[in-house]
Amino acid sequence: MKIALIGYGKMGQEIAQLAKDNKKFEIVSVSFDDAKSGLDKDGIKKADVAIDFTSPEIILSNISEIANLGVNMVIGTTGWYDKISEVKKIVASKEIGLIYGQNFSIGANMFFDIVKYASGLIAKFEGYDVFGVETHHAAKKDSPSGTARKISDIILKNYPSKKVLQTNALDRPIRKEELHFASVRGGRNFGRHEIAFDSHADEIRLIHQAWGRRGFAEGALVAAGFIKEKKGLYDFSDIFDELSE
Repeated sequence: MKIALIGYGKMGQEIAQLAKDNKKFEIVSVSFDDAKSGLDKDGIKKADVAIDFTSPEIILSNISEIANLGVNMVIGTTGWYDKISEVKKIVASKEIGLIYGQNFSIGANMFFDIVKYASGLIAKFEGYDVFGVETHHAAKKDSPSGTARKISDIILKNYPSKKVLQTNALDRPIRKEELHFASVRGGRNFGRHEIAFDSHADEIRLIHQAWGRRGFAEGALVAAGFIKEKKGLYDFSDIFDELSE
């Protein structure tokens, strides 16, 4: 499979190294590999799939220009989901396939299913409160993380007493209907997401800790294989839905 990399930061380099070690993949184009370069449109045209790990500030422009080339896309960039309706229109009008996700880690997506099951089960018993904390390295651009938002959505859908996501610092007691998900930025942590179910009797904690970028890069290549022959807009979780059928 021929891959065009959009962005050559730490994630792009990790994907390039994995592709180099796997004969199934070939990197045919790299865009934004330094501060002066832009989209390598001629190279992207040769690719089966373009994988974007750039920034939310330019993602809509990237999607629009690559869609014009008729190339399917994997979007690993986060922090742009308020533009999802615009992306849907682009994907439909250009008849391409695009898959995005708050987290491309295989393990994190298993964690989503675990949180979903645990939330639905524990919510049946009175006395348990639930909250979350996520920790990322000092260079992380968005807060809360896309993964934290995904986990929060899962809890809100499966925990009837929680109806509102609260991510800000509080100078008051939290309300019963609020789900507090706090963010910490500092150091070098690649990503830690922790959910606690706390009661007078005990506490249950669920944790996903990423040790590096490899898991995200592996997931991005899995997503590329999934979207290669498809049209339409997909979420990375759709891959797991297919596997569980």
